[in-house]
Parts: sequence; structure tokens; C-alpha cells
Amino acid sequence: MPYNVLDALNLFRTQTAQMPMYKLLSATILSLCFVGFSSDACAQDPDFHIYLCFGQSNMQGSAKIEAQDKTTNDRFWLLQSTDSTYPPRTKGQWIPADPPLCREGTGLGPANSFGKTMIKHLPSNIKVGIVHVAVAGCKIELFDKDQYQDFQKTHEGAWFKKIIDAYDGNPYAHLLELAKKAQEKGVIKGVLLHQGESNTGEEDWPSKVKVIYDDLMQDLSLDPATTPLLAGEVVHADYDGCCSKMNITMSRLPETIPNSYVISSKGCAVQPDKTHFNSEGVRLLGKRYALKMLATQGITVDENGKASHSSQTPTPAAP
Repeated sequence: MPYNVLDALNLFRTQTAQMPMYKLLSATILSLCFVGFSSDACAQDPDFHIYLCFGQSNMQGSAKIEAQDKTTNDRFWLLQSTDSTYPPRTKGQWIPADPPLCREGTGLGPANSFGKTMIKHLPSNIKVGIVHVAVAGCKIELFDKDQYQDFQKTHEGAWFKKIIDAYDGNPYAHLLELAKKAQEKGVIKGVLLHQGESNTGEEDWPSKVKVIYDDLMQDLSLDPATTPLLAGEVVHADYDGCCSKMNITMSRLPETIPNSYVISSKGCAVQPDKTHFNSEGVRLLGKRYALKMLATQGITVDENGKASHSSQTPTPAAP
């Protein structure tokens, strides 16, 4: 992340080369916000809310990125996870959130509509930042810091190794590194997970997720009581999802992690493979993540999109 005006201007010059004039004007405005946002005066800003996003292909982004997904906002930011050639981005820099949010070459995932829905209903002084690490096709064990090396071998494809290599061979450590960097600027308010297809049929999945969640809480000095975990269902049975039985196992996650919530995928439209959500479906799923996260913060949104604020936040159910 740039720490002075010169760094920010160099980043701006790189990212706006060959850009049409109307887009250049918009980028200029956001860049000016970026310079101010990157100043040391903004360190550990309690009004900058960070959310960690991890999982497999649907979190990574499999859906097509469309024009409506490309709008940016000076209250919604991404901590770039890896170096990227197109679009030109550098690992560890805060940039206006603009999909792809995961890595170069990925598609649209739920984090994009999640962030946009959050800033729509949060007070105007609150900014939202995303830390995003996901690996298509992975089992949940790939994010277990004590088991990840064994589960790197779950796929023999070169494409799978290439993804893991982008995270220096250790997705959990990569997520942790970025999360700690994000804590220099803001406060982590929650964790978003979308994973499970590759663990279908494994009844101990909730316990495996708990190991990773507990590690994050300890390694980042977070309080589980104030850091909810939101896990999205895989493609629902109403779309004949090939892994939909996994949602039964997922429904038991709050029994294992008290401050956790399962986000319904019912009605979220899918791609022909019945494994991945399409653009419309993943936008709806991301919005549902946001509405639940807002609810954990005492903000409810009615059917007309009107938000109301409670003086008290909900108390997680006892295990």
C-alpha cells in the first residue's frame, strides 16, 4: 500500500495508461481519495471495516463480470492479494474494489455485491475493505495451517498448483499475512466463507472449519464473540445442485461455532454445470451475506431496502 503521494501517483500512472478520457476522469477522482486514504493519519481507523473472504471456486469467482459489477466507490476497497498484469495491480496495495477481487483471470464472486450492499446501508463515515484468498477446487483442509501440505495433492492439475503457487504455496499463511496488513489500517469485523463442494459427504466439515476459524481468531487477536463467520450454502436443491446435500451438513455449523451463520443459496441462479452460480445468482448470494452481517451489527433492512438501526446487536446463540 502506498505510504506517500509519490507512490500513489506512480500507481495511478500505471493503472491509467491507455485509459479512455471519461474513465481517466473517474479514476483521477478515486486516486485523489486513495492518496488521502493511504496517509499515515488513517492508520487503524475504527471506521474502516475489514472482512476476510476465503473458500473455493464460487468465492474465487466463476461467474461473468458484467458492466454493472464494475462500478467503484470510494468507500469500498480491496487489499490486492497477488501481483496482476491485467488489470495492472500490485500485491499488498489498497485499491478501489473492482472485480476481479480474487486474482488475475478470476470472475465474479459474492464479495463484490457484499461490499456494495454493506456501504449502502452502513453510516456514510464507514468504509469497507476486503481481503480475498480463494482456491478453486480445494478442500477445506487446504486452509488448515497444520494440514495444507497434505491437501495440496488433492488435484494433480497444473492449474491447481498454479493457484497455490500464487499464494506462495500456503493459502492460510497468505490470508493471514494480508489480514495483518489490513489491521494496520482498519479493524476486522467478520469472516466470509464459501466452500464445501469438495468436501461433500464429510459430516465433520463443521469441525474442520472451526479449526481454521479458531486459528484466525488466535493469530489475529480477534474476539470470536464480535467476529462472526458467515458461510454460504453451495448450489441449492431447487436448482438441482450437484452438491446440494452438503447444505444439510452446513446447517449444523452454528452448533460448532456459536457466532456463525449459514447463508441460504435458495433461488440463487446457476450455471449449466449446477455447481457454480451465475452472475445474477452470485450477486444475490453476496447481498444475503451482507444483510446477515448487517443484522449482526444491529442493522436490519426491510423488503423496501430501508435500514433501521438497533441500539443492541444480536447475541450469538449458545452452542
